[in-house]
Amino acid sequence: MHLHALALALMLQAPTAPPAPQDADTPKDPPAATETAADEGQIRTLLRPVGPIGRRRGSMVGYIEDATMGSQVRIRFDAGWHNRAPDRAEFFYAKCGCYRDLPASTGIKDPDAPGPGPGIVADLKFQQAYLRAELGGSHGSIFAEVPLRWVKPQAFAPDSGSFADQSGLADIRGGLKLGLMNTGATLVTVQLQGYFPTGDAKKGLGTDHFSVEPVLIVDQRIGDRGGLAAQFGDWHPFGGSKGIPPTSSEKFTGDIVFYGVGPSFDVYKSDQVTFTPIVELVGWHITKGFQTPPADIGGTNIVNLKFGARTTFAGDLSSLYVGWGRRLSTAGWYDDIFRVEFRRLF
Repeated sequence: MHLHALALALMLQAPTAPPAPQDADTPKDPPAATETAADEGQIRTLLRPVGPIGRRRGSMVGYIEDATMGSQVRIRFDAGWHNRAPDRAEFFYAKCGCYRDLPASTGIKDPDAPGPGPGIVADLKFQQAYLRAELGGSHGSIFAEVPLRWVKPQAFAPDSGSFADQSGLADIRGGLKLGLMNTGATLVTVQLQGYFPTGDAKKGLGTDHFSVEPVLIVDQRIGDRGGLAAQFGDWHPFGGSKGIPPTSSEKFTGDIVFYGVGPSFDVYKSDQVTFTPIVELVGWHITKGFQTPPADIGGTNIVNLKFGARTTFAGDLSSLYVGWGRRLSTAGWYDDIFRVEFRRLF
């Protein structure tokens, strides 16, 4: 009896044996389904190209400047209809060549007018194709753009003469972008772009002067699907043709302040494809300058409304934009414009 009691006491006092070591090859219990789903969601979030720690997807806009910096290639094609004053402020092309052949008695003869002539264009159809290459990172980039242009006069002012369709290299552009702020949701970029007079002005392919264009660009994400893009800048010419009359100190060209805002929403979104409609309101204010038929256009406002959509694919690295723009104001660079653009990020 006493021996049994003693054995029971020793068993109760003995320390609990440590668990047997688990072999590395021994299968472990699988994690709960909810934990696995949560881990996969975190991984997708980290790999999605957003935020300051990763690649940010390009802006969804089609006409407002793209705030995104990095390495990319962009191919764009525009078709515009009913440009009724193509030499307005020498923004699209240079001062009409019709002034070269006017009698001196008119007081507005300008033998140095560099634009196409002799006809005064009353209605112009045009197409432009652009190839743009950009190289950089998340804090800044440099870019260059080579444009080709086709101008097709549809109508001329009575008794002013005419000229044939023209095509060729337009004014080459280049510049840089610098990031001012990137919080993941908000990207603020400043872009400085220069225009170089490489297009043949007598064919309507260029402006015959240098210009520079600083612009502040904002790309704001709203929730998981929404976005808002905005810009504000100034197009500043250097040089330019003589004004009207050419003996005055005024230039035919002048500064043009421009702005734009565009909300967007991802109506379809998956890991590989996103479809995003966007509406853009874009405007220009011409501070001073002239156009043909002779008119002072200082204070002119131009406003356009653009409708379009961008589809991104291949993990947001590639995208295709298709859109249409319509003039809302009395004056305009055109009545209607169609744009298609392909962009590839690297």
